[in-house]
Amino acid sequence: MNQQTPVDVALTKYVADFVVDAKYEDLSAEVVELGKKHILDGFGLALSGSVAKSGELARRHLDDLGLADGAATVIGAGRKVAPRFAAFVNGVGIHADDYDDTQLAVAKDRVYGLLTHPTAPALPAAFAIAELTKASGKDFMLAYHLGVEVECKIAEAINPRHYQTGFHATATCGTFAAASAAAKLMGLDVATTLRALSIAGSQSAGLRENFGTMTKPFHAGRSSESGVAAAQFASYGWTAAPTILEAPRGFFSAAGGGYDQSAIHGKLGAPWTFSEPGISIKPHPSGSLTHPGMTEMLRLIKANNIKAEDVVRVRVGTNSNMPNALIHHRPKDELQAKFSMEFCMAILLLEGRAGLNEFTDAAVEREDVKAMIERVDFVIDDEAEAAGYHLMTTLIDIELNDGRKISGRADFGKGSPAFPMSYDEVAGKFRENAEFAGMAAAKANEIVELVRVLDTLKTVDDLSSRLISIG
Repeated sequence: MNQQTPVDVALTKYVADFVVDAKYEDLSAEVVELGKKHILDGFGLALSGSVAKSGELARRHLDDLGLADGAATVIGAGRKVAPRFAAFVNGVGIHADDYDDTQLAVAKDRVYGLLTHPTAPALPAAFAIAELTKASGKDFMLAYHLGVEVECKIAEAINPRHYQTGFHATATCGTFAAASAAAKLMGLDVATTLRALSIAGSQSAGLRENFGTMTKPFHAGRSSESGVAAAQFASYGWTAAPTILEAPRGFFSAAGGGYDQSAIHGKLGAPWTFSEPGISIKPHPSGSLTHPGMTEMLRLIKANNIKAEDVVRVRVGTNSNMPNALIHHRPKDELQAKFSMEFCMAILLLEGRAGLNEFTDAAVEREDVKAMIERVDFVIDDEAEAAGYHLMTTLIDIELNDGRKISGRADFGKGSPAFPMSYDEVAGKFRENAEFAGMAAAKANEIVELVRVLDTLKTVDDLSSRLISIG
């Protein structure tokens, strides 16, 4: 995409106006129900992420800061702290296992057809400030939707160079999501919201080189924290430039070398990203690019009764950009395994499933897993390349020792808008994540039902009381 020259549009003010003017009634019934699935998914991931090593270290950071009690829940930790720090830890938790939702792109030049993980920065910020302000379920949901919408449209608008050259869009665009959600719940006016967005823009950071390490979920946590801090500082009267998105030295220019004005101006809530093109929920705790192949591999295994011991070779073909993210061909730990197409295919063949219990250091170190990885060839395929980067086209060819050759193709995986998960299916994932964290089934079921009727809650206190601890 070539750099687009702004046409006298005060773009940052347009975003601020949208955030301030939006009402719950602007959300269609479809968008409300879609949002509930993603909120439930996010809470479940914060629970499972709380028992990850990164969760332990993030809470150690809270201890080192000597933080006293605050208004906002650190999910699964049995404590409350100031909102910005709760947003940080919960954002890290949601993204810890790379199991969180992913935005689909509209433009065909968007690498991989996806842009950000929208819930990880937006939900923790909205939840923390909703607790602080005693917001209703509807107000909390609206703020969450506004955060997601702003994040996704900013990610859609910035030149794809932003991601291609190393920026992590969840970290950068996610800061605007958190600032928007926090500003809405704090009741900031347009001028103050505009300053919040500008302060957020100066905190937008995160590099893809850190994929496969704890610093990737750190990005999500810090973007959520930074957005909350931006809204708070703006509310104090902190000054900032009024054109942080569109200015020649602003976010779009500095971080992307330009932007497509038509992708954002007039497009916020028209349509809502949840409605079109949609946001995917992950069925596996690995990079989204593995999911079409994993969905198809599971289908082929079940349809053809494939046994691991019968597999001679597996060929997995994708476009030339997907290997740029799936970089760990011989993973050494579970974080690297999340970005290893070879591991994802191997574990499905061996176990017939790939959840949190399969993405562990112990599984990566198994000799049978290592041996199966050696049978998987991950290659660039002409057919996948021709399909375009906006798709995640994956072609699978399996050679069996009885001479059979079985093939399949998928452009998107389970959980995508083209192959969606129902609320009950997401609830099943939530329960598995809650159980992984050690939460009793009865409490997990209560959370599932509370989120199902989130729009009827007078405050989010009932959710907070159940999410604050595992026990």
